[in-house]
Amino acid sequence: MAYTYNLPNGSLGFDQSIVGIATIVPMFIPLTLLFVYCVITIGGVIAQTRREGYAKFSLWSTIGGIATLMIALPMSLITGAISPITLTITILVPILSAVWLFLE
Repeated sequence: MAYTYNLPNGSLGFDQSIVGIATIVPMFIPLTLLFVYCVITIGGVIAQTRREGYAKFSLWSTIGGIATLMIALPMSLITGAISPITLTITILVPILSAVWLFLE
């Protein structure tokens, strides 16, 4: 089967596979982190709305941002896995969400 790109070498370890994919598809890591953030935030809002009849989006945005940050921080230790801009945005989202939550 002919591939349009070189497959990452899986024998070097999972971290090198992630770096290889991030090199070929630069938006892979940011979109993966966005997916995690959206699933936690939207899932929490829907669950709280079902249970209590209302939802605090700022609370779930903070929780989703912290969970995404917990995934992004170990990825920052791997050279080339996550860009500094993506890491900065991942750090700022929970901070701004927490400010929004505490000012609400």
